[in-house]
Amino acid sequence: MGGSFLAAASAGSSALVAFGLYIVGVFVVAWISGRKQSEKGFVSEYFLGNRGFGMWAFALTFAATAASGGTFMGFPAKIYSHGWVLALWIAGYMVVPLVAMGAMGKQLNHVARKANAVTLPEVMEARLQNRATGLVATLMIVFFMFFYLLAQFKAGSEILARLLGDIPGFQAAVSATSGVLKSVPLGVVATADPAYVFCLVCFAVAVIVYVVYGGFRAVVWTDVMQGIIMFAGVLIMLGLVLVQTGGLAKATRTLEKMSPPESATIQLAGLGEEIVTRGDWIEVSGEWVKLVGGLTSPDGAEARVAPVLIYQPVEGTAVPPLMALPAGVAVEIADRSGYANGHDSQGAYLKAPGPHTSNAAGFLSLTLAVSFFFFWPFGTLAQPSNMVRLMAFNNSRTLRRSIVMVSIYFSVIYFLMVVIFCAGRVLLPGMDDQADGVMPALATTLTSNAGVPWLAGVLLAAPFAAVMSSVDSFLLMVSSAVVRDIYQNRMRPTASERSLRLLSYIVTSFIGIAAMLTVLKPPAHLQDLIVFASGGLAGCFLIPVLLMLFWQKMTGAGAIAGMLGGFAMHTGLLIAGYSATGEFRVATPLNLEPLIWDLLLSGVLAVAVSFMSRRPGQEVIDRYFYSSPG
Repeated sequence: MGGSFLAAASAGSSALVAFGLYIVGVFVVAWISGRKQSEKGFVSEYFLGNRGFGMWAFALTFAATAASGGTFMGFPAKIYSHGWVLALWIAGYMVVPLVAMGAMGKQLNHVARKANAVTLPEVMEARLQNRATGLVATLMIVFFMFFYLLAQFKAGSEILARLLGDIPGFQAAVSATSGVLKSVPLGVVATADPAYVFCLVCFAVAVIVYVVYGGFRAVVWTDVMQGIIMFAGVLIMLGLVLVQTGGLAKATRTLEKMSPPESATIQLAGLGEEIVTRGDWIEVSGEWVKLVGGLTSPDGAEARVAPVLIYQPVEGTAVPPLMALPAGVAVEIADRSGYANGHDSQGAYLKAPGPHTSNAAGFLSLTLAVSFFFFWPFGTLAQPSNMVRLMAFNNSRTLRRSIVMVSIYFSVIYFLMVVIFCAGRVLLPGMDDQADGVMPALATTLTSNAGVPWLAGVLLAAPFAAVMSSVDSFLLMVSSAVVRDIYQNRMRPTASERSLRLLSYIVTSFIGIAAMLTVLKPPAHLQDLIVFASGGLAGCFLIPVLLMLFWQKMTGAGAIAGMLGGFAMHTGLLIAGYSATGEFRVATPLNLEPLIWDLLLSGVLAVAVSFMSRRPGQEVIDRYFYSSPG
């Protein structure tokens, strides 16, 4: 079964054709959307689609935006690494639509229409009658959204790199890119991975072009297409993985016999010329050994040393492509160490709290599990990119129906992904060192085994669609913050439609290019960036926005205090986490999700300062609270 780990060049070519058709579809939608833009009211049209979207467009753009690269790259990696406990970790997401759309959707849409606002900072500024509120909100959005963009750009380029693989044309382009990078005097550029850089540029150009040309309407309608592709991709992968594992019951029985791998160092003496490289497999005393680092030759020693992962063979799992070492090679395994939780424990992938490399309490302790039931619904509720969508639906009936539709969508997507990637460990063991790439790797394996390699292009379009649907939304969020909230509202209120259009194109392009350049050397922790950005936005905006919409005594000073309090707590916990671990990680006091601490400080400050400051006049209260939302 070792062939399941390989993909032929012809398979890659056919997958690329299918994937290319998807990209063509994206640009066709952007072209049509661009032609539909009206000459008048450009800002409202470009950034909000003139608030005219019905159920299908509104529901699928909301769902697709929420399902980012973390959903199809980071989430599968966690399932693969920690097992069935991820069903408990993500369970709170099933009620995200009810909370995130139902709690504030109608009132936010009403206030935005009354204020004729197209951005969240503009809504806050109009409702609270405080210009500083809008400026602080704009700065928060730009800061945290840029972290989101970095993570999504990295995910998009990595998906492209895995799709293109060994295709000859791609290799030629990588070789040319390598020459260009070496000619650049900057060290960060010259040392970048040319394959990654080439894919990064392709991804950035594609997403910038269709967002710049089509605006919010293009983003929404490509989100509709991408939402359908994501849904279909999950269903197709489910069918393939269940057929190829013999069903969920059989896959579960096999998974029950599996235990997490051990880390070790392997010493190869008498190897001569280097015949094994990173990623190769050998068998040592009945154990499967995967090289996860390059070979090194200590000074004055003939032996070659490499870090490895050691797996115990389990009947029913796919056999990796084991290499036969030549006679005379002596092998010694040293410094073996197991997981902090789940070491030498069969069935660890089926039980809570799930295996973990460094946390002795496991992946998901009871207190952390409970706090995630709070984090997902309310954290998603507070994302400005989702709030913008709540400002764009056309009537209350659309909102109610969309809540039901998105609830079903999320329930299917997230639960089935737990099934797919738990079963996927049986078909594709040994990817613990490359867990972020398990989704594209499993897609290639499933379609190759099924004899339909072209289908890999369709399946890989699902995570790519998730990434693009997030990037386009975040680009518009940051662009609108600059064009509408800073330039038009503060610098040139009488700016012409033509100048606003030109500036919107320039700013959107500039932000996309800046994000691309920033991740030429990609961050090591994709999911950590996503969690930091989403948690930070929620900590800053959830309490101030809810109070603004439903509490008449809320003031601009209170909103500023709440946003700054959430920001201070979130960045403070990041500093504490980095100091404790040396990694980009937010600390979790009392093993609770950091958002809870962010909201506590934000809420206390927002309420206290609101009581001590002057609230807007009665005419403002009458305008936003006593007229019918419609």
